[in-house]
Amino acid sequence: MRSTAKLLLTGLFVALIAWPSGPAAPLFAQVRSTLQPPAPGRPAPPQAPLTIRVVSDLVSSDVLVRDGRNQFVADLKPEDFEVYEDGVRQDVAELWLIHGGQVYNRREAPVTRAPEGLIVPPRQPTNDASGRIFIIFVDDLHLDARMTPKTREILKKISKDLLHDGDMYGLVTTGTSSVSQQLTYDRQILDSAIERITGNALKLSEIKQSSWGTQGPTEVRHRAHVAFETLHDLLENLESIPNKRKAVLFLSSGYDFNPLVQTRFEEQVEKLHTTAERLRLDPFEIESASQNALNEADLVYELAYITRMANRVNATIYPIDPRGLVAGQDVDEEVAYADWRDWLSETQTSMRVLGEETNGFAIVNQNDFDKGLRRIDAETSDYYMVAFYSKNPDPLKRNRNLHVKVLGRPGLTVSSRKAYIIRPPAQK
Repeated sequence: MRSTAKLLLTGLFVALIAWPSGPAAPLFAQVRSTLQPPAPGRPAPPQAPLTIRVVSDLVSSDVLVRDGRNQFVADLKPEDFEVYEDGVRQDVAELWLIHGGQVYNRREAPVTRAPEGLIVPPRQPTNDASGRIFIIFVDDLHLDARMTPKTREILKKISKDLLHDGDMYGLVTTGTSSVSQQLTYDRQILDSAIERITGNALKLSEIKQSSWGTQGPTEVRHRAHVAFETLHDLLENLESIPNKRKAVLFLSSGYDFNPLVQTRFEEQVEKLHTTAERLRLDPFEIESASQNALNEADLVYELAYITRMANRVNATIYPIDPRGLVAGQDVDEEVAYADWRDWLSETQTSMRVLGEETNGFAIVNQNDFDKGLRRIDAETSDYYMVAFYSKNPDPLKRNRNLHVKVLGRPGLTVSSRKAYIIRPPAQK
């Protein structure tokens, strides 16, 4: 990734997902009293009881625990876990073990009698259903048409090797393939839909010839916005499925909001009949370079927009780039090699960010898709789901950092979400 984008992805990315987007209240108290001063000479009327209303959301996060041989550890108990939110230890309210796709409840929330006048929401029933949930998101707006056979081959591998009996899946595309399949158990529907998947991405040579605005190539921004909005809506719908790890298989070739930097610069040098050294000192060129940096920041914001939603609904994104290991530039791409190299690095980095920031991983720049799918299979079949009620009563603190530890078992590797966003208040 370009140096500017590297800085943004390590610094601005964190700032963006932490930026409050409105008030929310996972835990709040409202005290109402009907006390009125009695009229002179009259006895005080009986007063209504003091009512305190408390609303609290159960926060859950999936946790992967592996030993030194990279094997899943399936014998942990609730007291083996420590959960910290913003550095403050939380009490583990519930713990589920998902092993082989089957759900085992290790601890249910204790049933206590609420004090008089205290209204608490009912505890959600335990989900003992087996099976996993996959969303197959094919961004065909960012898949080269020449990658269509390889994309279909990967989808067939997913159907054959990753999906098991009892698993539910949904399939959505962003472009001309026009597939929108709701959650179903029937893998035959997926097998028939695979033949309709066709890549429709812009080539670099087409991006070069397309219209450009202050925010870069207009069509590039439009296509990316369509993809991100579609995925965001899908993730939002997954919020209704609690206490399960949802896996999003994200097939795309990635994103770059500032492509062809060198090619455009050389064209400006030729157009203005000047030298590269003089053009770099030109005020208009300096302003243009600043705008290009802002375009890269827009991509960081879009990625943060997706990952914070995924973390809120406990969904893990597994980006898959059908290009695999890229050997070199295509001969029909009439752009500078430096631009092609930067574009490739930028698009691959954008995919990695989506995976890493949602406790997943990206299958990028490699041809062994079977190995990646086996790892996804393992991670979605064996894990813990740890739940707690946040002790932080501040409704304005929307972004919460998470850290999960396992006590008394040295040598274990613990992987969990780094943060989550509290749910916005319900609309009245």
